[in-house]
Amino acid sequence: MKQVFLFMVFFSAVFVSSAQDQKRTQSFNLEKGLAVQGYDVVAYFSGKAIKGESSLAVIHQGIRYHFSSTANKEEFKKNPGKYEPQYGGWCAYAMGATGEKVEIDPETFKILNGKLYLFYNKRFNNTLKTWNKDEQALKTKADANWGKLSH
Repeated sequence: MKQVFLFMVFFSAVFVSSAQDQKRTQSFNLEKGLAVQGYDVVAYFSGKAIKGESSLAVIHQGIRYHFSSTANKEEFKKNPGKYEPQYGGWCAYAMGATGEKVEIDPETFKILNGKLYLFYNKRFNNTLKTWNKDEQALKTKADANWGKLSH
């Protein structure tokens, strides 16, 4: 009887975890399960946008991240939530301005209050510059919009 109970607890935990992972993968900005177009999310906190290596990958709650060094990979594993991009890796400006999921340029980013924000930057449209002009209002709107989209 104890074995049946333990099996049921384990199965329930796996099922809930799998459902949560699936929801995350559906709301995050991914290419074939890969976050931030393969850029190293830990490197951003050193002020650098560096492409990661597939040989240095970690899958966290269904999302695959690549890292440029073993040290960065291990740092991420200690506290993934600290390094994951805000708004599922979608453009922070667009999330605040219109509540839309817009692609990003992985080399256009900002660290704000210890969090990673990514931005669209193509065709003479660097949304980071626009974000900086009204950052607090856009961030408040982006937080609210992402809360509606991700739940």
